[in-house]
Amino acid sequence: MSNLLFIDDFFLDQVVGGGELNNAELIFNLVKNGWNVLKKQSHLVDSKSLHEVDAILVSNFSNLQNKTINDISNGKKPYIIYEHDHKYIRSRNPAIYKNFIAPKSEIINFDFYKNANNVFCQSEFHEKIVKKNLNLDNIKNLSGNLWSDDHLELFKKYSSIEKKDKASIIYAREAHKNTLGAEYFCKKNNIAYEIVSPDVPNQFYKNLSKNKHLIFFPKTPETLSRVAVESRMMNMSLKTNNLVGATGEPWFKMKGEELINYIYEKKVDILRTVENAF
Repeated sequence: MSNLLFIDDFFLDQVVGGGELNNAELIFNLVKNGWNVLKKQSHLVDSKSLHEVDAILVSNFSNLQNKTINDISNGKKPYIIYEHDHKYIRSRNPAIYKNFIAPKSEIINFDFYKNANNVFCQSEFHEKIVKKNLNLDNIKNLSGNLWSDDHLELFKKYSSIEKKDKASIIYAREAHKNTLGAEYFCKKNNIAYEIVSPDVPNQFYKNLSKNKHLIFFPKTPETLSRVAVESRMMNMSLKTNNLVGATGEPWFKMKGEELINYIYEKKVDILRTVENAF
């Protein structure tokens, strides 16, 4: 049994977010496949942590000390970076630069990315942005996210319910998710809508899926956008802009049960790709 150090800023029992949900499912499946996974928050990782394991998976690492980053980068343990956004740019927001390309002075952690066995991205859109900025050949598109079987069965249930001729808009505190922009679009085009809060995940999916459409206009690049994929799995149409990574994936044309079945298969493929990277 191989010992794997899984580094993240927060885990699902601390924060409920897309990255944390994906990572929880990844950890669950790695353990099922025989890995001994040691979860450690980034700010708690030290040199001793690195010596105790055979391989390292780095997810979000905002609080990882520079010394530890250098130790991982220059050490002999194989490691991968499972990228959820753009932690190679100081601002973590490529949208503020022309063609998403940051000035060289804004690039950080370059050697950390360069020395990784692989840097895994969520979509081709995500992969292209990372490659534009780093110009490395170890960057790979996983083309998807991971969902638990329970969530996929929930989406299957909600994919078949009768839907109102309305649009769902996600309530978000973060300005870059652009709730106001979606509202403005609906008002301008006389589209009936409901604002749905994600605070209670299972209730959120139930409320989201009651309507035929999802309106979503993010202001910054979405590496994939789990909710965009979830809306398609629940048989909704999506009105969005060109900043949602999922829309460029070949499987995104699918909906409902067809897409859910594909995501089940994709889960096996993503796990195999991650494991093979070591």
